[in-house]
Amino acid sequence: MNNYTNYSELIKPSWAPPSWIFGPVWSVLYILIAISFGSVFKMFFEKKVPFVVLLPFILNIFFNLIFTWIQFGLKNLPLASIDILLVLGTLVWAMVAIYPHAKWITWIQMPYLLWVAFATVVQITITFLNIK
Repeated sequence: MNNYTNYSELIKPSWAPPSWIFGPVWSVLYILIAISFGSVFKMFFEKKVPFVVLLPFILNIFFNLIFTWIQFGLKNLPLASIDILLVLGTLVWAMVAIYPHAKWITWIQMPYLLWVAFATVVQITITFLNIK
């Protein structure tokens, strides 16, 4: 079963986005993520920021990448809800950590933050609607 089929079979709130929107949204977001996260890694390797600034970016991309596997591979909605809360938390942490060093990186993350905040509400709602 593919992700589209799995998502379409879940009970969702009426305001949940259609499955076709995820591809275009994430395509744009991953470009912004690559630019900003790449810049932070570059700053770290140039010794312009300490590891404590880089750490939330590493954790964020890890939690972001395992979400699909948890949601659609394991089909574990409660764990996916915890994971997306970790994505949101590490993103906020990353934005706060980098702000004193490169404000533009914080600002370029705003679309990602808005999408993840919305996705967190959707995910938690879907989890509660589908608890058996």
